[in-house]
Amino acid sequence: MYLGEGDRQFVFASRRRPTNPDWYHNLLANPVATVEVGAERFQVRASSTVEPERSQLYAKMVEMMPGFAKYERKTRRTIPVLTLMRIASAQE
Repeated sequence: MYLGEGDRQFVFASRRRPTNPDWYHNLLANPVATVEVGAERFQVRASSTVEPERSQLYAKMVEMMPGFAKYERKTRRTIPVLTLMRIASAQE
């Protein structure tokens, strides 16, 4: 699941375990990635989202998908939110 806002996508490192998912660590270590949204494919640069924006985005996700509130209640960790900023291509 993700939230989209202009040239930014937000992904949530929820997991049914007490640790962050591997993809979260992979994106932090290698922040340039290719994303597919529908039929569109583009490059992004990932970065950690900080407070208070992280909590605001998580609340938006809970509004859309109430199950995300359960993830938050079932873990002691703060569920990270990563910002995926679209990288302009040479064609744009």
